[in-house]
Amino acid sequence: MSRDIKLLSGGELQRFAIGIVCVQNADVYMFDEPSSFLDVKQRLNAAKAIRGLLRPDDYVIVVEHDLSVLDYLSDFVCVLYGRPATYGVVTLPASVREGINVFLDGHIPTENLRFRDESLQFRLAEAGDDFMIDKSRAFRYPSMEKTMGNFHLQIESGDFTDSEIIVMMGENGTGKTTFCKMLVGAEKPDGNQQVPAMNISMKPQKIMAKFEGTVRQLFFKKIKAAFLNPQFQTDVYKPLKIDDFIDQEVQNLSGGELQRVAIVLALGKPADVYLIDEPSAYLDSEQRIVASRVIKRFIMHAKKTAFVVEHDFIMATYLADRVIVFEGQPSVDAKACEPESLLTGCNRFLKNLDVTFRRDPNSYRPRINKYQSQMDQEQKLNGNYFFLEEES
Repeated sequence: MSRDIKLLSGGELQRFAIGIVCVQNADVYMFDEPSSFLDVKQRLNAAKAIRGLLRPDDYVIVVEHDLSVLDYLSDFVCVLYGRPATYGVVTLPASVREGINVFLDGHIPTENLRFRDESLQFRLAEAGDDFMIDKSRAFRYPSMEKTMGNFHLQIESGDFTDSEIIVMMGENGTGKTTFCKMLVGAEKPDGNQQVPAMNISMKPQKIMAKFEGTVRQLFFKKIKAAFLNPQFQTDVYKPLKIDDFIDQEVQNLSGGELQRVAIVLALGKPADVYLIDEPSAYLDSEQRIVASRVIKRFIMHAKKTAFVVEHDFIMATYLADRVIVFEGQPSVDAKACEPESLLTGCNRFLKNLDVTFRRDPNSYRPRINKYQSQMDQEQKLNGNYFFLEEES
């Protein structure tokens, strides 16, 4: 590679940094959030590279918020709990399954200590149970193509309804953000094709803190009606814990705080369709689950539609009613398939990656099977790359 480092994207810089650490001769290797900016395929490749560092007298320590990558990567897990910016406690190492389930449950059995009021689970239907789902209004976008330099994107036509979340799955560089921009009208399709006019609110992939003022002032300027609405406060604002920094200057916020502000801003704008690009970026494991619940509950309660780009597979499968799979060669030629069911879409996507997932019988979270393990081989033989059913 002969490109200037300053011109590399976030994902390219992340892979470069992981490679630099991996070639060092050390006794202890430490990685802080190696999955950031990477797509699902790149995350698994990075996990394999990190596991390749294991030797009898060496140690590898990883901080990771993507629970599926953490599951695949780890031999032992320590749970950290406490109050942000105040104090933290690290538990003794536990097995991977036990450690992650302790974190999700919010309870440490060996110490009889609860560090969270409620457990976090992944029952796929839980967010919509309280609401009457409305699918009376249908929207449709046509088959389209888009050429940008040496990159060509082909989009199959598709339809969607109210009270539905469609998750876009694919490698970086296969046109997911381009597709969002075409829906919102920021990019025009090749030829004479037209995207139907829709009232759209978009949370962009890259968030810039340009506003001069506090978070409260930003909300009053951009989404005053929603911000003062009690239902919006209950469904969106309070679960994301914006009160912790509501009177801080926007330009002084951390990446995770900015991400939560961006989600509130996007959902606070009146729209028929919400385009949410990588909502998990910069969020920790717990904030990702909370953000997923917020997005799902809002879309179902408001009877709207959301298109979500997400690389955290657990978050993606929790959110998705249907899936658009992006296939092809990144940055060269790609295709966006028509929306399909969560089961068939995930099977198609994971088959392309040669990866299988099962579901945990306690928390119902998707778990990556170790490559060439018995479960991995059995599921591939049966064509079940993704198990939607709950295990007994």
